[in-house]
Amino acid sequence: MTAAVLDPDLLMAFAAVAEHRSFTRAAVSLNRTQSAVSVQIRRLEERIGTKLFQRTRAGVALTAAGEELLVYARRLLDLNAEAIGVLRARKRDAVVRLGVMDDYGTIVIPPLLARFAQNHPDIRVEIETGLTATMPARLGEAYDLVIAMHPGGCGDGELLRREQTVWAAARTYRAEAQETLPVALYPPGCLFRQWAAEALEAAGRPWRLAFVSRTLAAVEAVAAQGLAITVVKAGTLPPRLQILSEREGLPPLPGADIRLHRARNLSRPAALLADHLQLGISEPASHILT
Repeated sequence: MTAAVLDPDLLMAFAAVAEHRSFTRAAVSLNRTQSAVSVQIRRLEERIGTKLFQRTRAGVALTAAGEELLVYARRLLDLNAEAIGVLRARKRDAVVRLGVMDDYGTIVIPPLLARFAQNHPDIRVEIETGLTATMPARLGEAYDLVIAMHPGGCGDGELLRREQTVWAAARTYRAEAQETLPVALYPPGCLFRQWAAEALEAAGRPWRLAFVSRTLAAVEAVAAQGLAITVVKAGTLPPRLQILSEREGLPPLPGADIRLHRARNLSRPAALLADHLQLGISEPASHILT
């Protein structure tokens, strides 16, 4: 003989009638019709083979069996709610939102995420690349973690690595031959754009903004075709480009700090990813670019 199963929906209707001592008020609290609640109570009584309520002048009252079942019903409903809450929280925690600069997002981060996924296949990482100047302010709202570039010696967060910013162009490019230097850069708000403009203006070098894009790939493609020079981090120099120096008449550029920002009250998956990225990106002092 198959054992009776206590359906949570039936137990919920039962607990509501027991609390309100009325089928009508219970139906209102459950946003159901009175007839629907009556049917659920009848099904529950048939399933367990005993009467749960008796009619009174004030409404309905629990029978002795009903009083006994109410204790178990509340425990089962509480356990059901707890299980759903834990599983939903686990689902939320299993997603980590990461914001990062375009070059790190396409060159540095993917191999680290691949290794992380091997050890934590149940954690899903959502990554957004772009200008990181405003990303740390949106921690907790849009991102759990942000890897951002800051001027050397400035910024909050954990210092992961120091990078030297450099001029770069196609391997056949000769900057000294250009009377007005064409430059491919990123939109306003990018430190590379700010530093390039300030350095060229301070050096008195004529230049023009020849190309603007938010993506590293587009800027690199223009520079690789010899149409302009650009600014990159030495540590993520695209293979199609070469570093240009003061020998080509270009002014030096500032150094940059790469910093990790964590949202408050990180979930365990986000904390695991943060520690993994911190270890993977950080370098021994002797290897840090200055």
